[in-house]
Amino acid sequence: MPELRTDRLLLRRWRECDLEPWAAMNADSEVREHLGELLTREQSDATVAAMQAEFDDRGFGWWALEARKTGEFVGRVGLDEVDEDMPFTGVDIGWRLRRSAWGHGYATEAALACLDFAFEVLGLPEVVASTTVKNLRSQAVMRRIGMTRDPADDFEDPSVPEGPLRRCVLYRTPAELRTACATRRDTISTTRPPGPLRRPRG
Repeated sequence: MPELRTDRLLLRRWRECDLEPWAAMNADSEVREHLGELLTREQSDATVAAMQAEFDDRGFGWWALEARKTGEFVGRVGLDEVDEDMPFTGVDIGWRLRRSAWGHGYATEAALACLDFAFEVLGLPEVVASTTVKNLRSQAVMRRIGMTRDPADDFEDPSVPEGPLRRCVLYRTPAELRTACATRRDTISTTRPPGPLRRPRG
């Protein structure tokens, strides 16, 4: 599993010490507000084993997310194959952070690193992302990383029972759009006069 680094974050292999904080996240009703039922410790540990096995098998998947300054485990971020029963195909990007890590721009920063990996290393033509219609925080991150939504792509998640979590939105970003955005950012960075840095949001 390759490690990815950003200014503030380390995307790395899962460790034994991650199991407890990951289980706490999966037992937190606010963290799982748009995900469904809470998980037991046994169920949570099983997800880590599955994520590790899938990454080793495919060469991509879910990284554990660590704050470089403190070494603290703050969640997960990564890429996953879209389930076969979904009304769309491809590779999906996602993130989940512990509540103490919300509001610091970590999701945006980590997701941008994942997109770079998806397009520059894996050579994917497109990356998609989905969430419930009411998960506005996650949708905001999708827009900040350059993804766009066509309401015609909204769908009912067949794996979710009837209820408020079933209706979902779909965002997309093709490789060529990501490259164009990166080129524009490079141009702006070389022409903009020096100024105070702004902390990323997300």
